[in-house]
Amino acid sequence: MALHLSWVFVFGILGNVVSFMVSLAPLPTFYQIYKKKTSEGFQSLPYVVSLFSAMLWIYYALLKKDAVLLITINTFCVFIQTFYIVTYFYYGPKKEKLVTVKLMLLFNVFGFGIIFFSTFFLGNPRIRIQILGYICMAFALSVFVAPLAIVRKVIKTKSVEFMPFTLSLFLTLGAVMWFFYGLLSKDMNIAVPNVLGFIFGILQMILYAIYKNRPKKVVEDPKLQLSEQHIVDVVKLGTVVCLDANGVTPPQPNNKNYNDDGGGDASQKV
Repeated sequence: MALHLSWVFVFGILGNVVSFMVSLAPLPTFYQIYKKKTSEGFQSLPYVVSLFSAMLWIYYALLKKDAVLLITINTFCVFIQTFYIVTYFYYGPKKEKLVTVKLMLLFNVFGFGIIFFSTFFLGNPRIRIQILGYICMAFALSVFVAPLAIVRKVIKTKSVEFMPFTLSLFLTLGAVMWFFYGLLSKDMNIAVPNVLGFIFGILQMILYAIYKNRPKKVVEDPKLQLSEQHIVDVVKLGTVVCLDANGVTPPQPNNKNYNDDGGGDASQKV
C-alpha cells in the first residue's frame, strides 16, 4: 500500500511539473502583447476556458478531499490564467474586451455557478462527487479533441509550422503522468481523458516527424494567436492540469501560429 501511494505521489508531482511548464508557455506571446501595446489579433477564449477548467478541477479535488496535487497545479493555473486574461483585457481593443467579458460571464460565472449550485447541495456526497467527476471528464475530453483542427491543418498544408514539437511533447508527457496518477489513485475521471490526450499527442509527433523537413508555406496577414491546445490543460490535464493545455514552444510573431484559421492551451490540469 505504501509503495502504491508513493507511485501516486511521484506521478502527481511529475504531472504538476509538466503542467506548470505548459502553463507558462504563453508568456513569450504576452511579452509580444506588452511590446506592441495591443492584444489585437489574439483570442481570449483559450485563457477563459483554461481558467474555467482549473476552477472545475479545484472544486472536484476539494470534494474528493484526497487530491492535494490536483489543487496545487490548478491553483497555480487559476492565477496564471487570470494574469493572462487581465493582460489581454488591458491591451485589448474595445470590441475584444466586450467579447472577453461575455466569455467570462458564460464560462466562469454562469457556467461554473450552475455546476456548483446543482451539485454542492446534493444530499448524497458520493453522488455529488460522481456527477462532478463526469462533468470534469466530459469537459477534459472535449478539450483534448481540440488538436484535431491542428492535425487537419498539418495534413492539409503538409507543414508543421503551426504545430510546435515541444508543445506536443510536453502535452503528451503530461497526459502520461496524469493517466498513471488517475489509474493508481483509482480515479477514472482523471485517467480516461488522458488516454485520448496521449493518443493525440503521439499522432501530432508522428505528423511532425513526417512533415518537419517540408518547406514552410507563406501565410498571408499572419496573426499572433495562441493555440487552443493551451487549454489542455492540463488537468490541464496537461494545463488543461484541467492543462488548458491551454499549453512548449509558443506561437512566435509573424508566422508561428498554431490555430486552425492560421491565427492564434492551453491546457486539460488536470
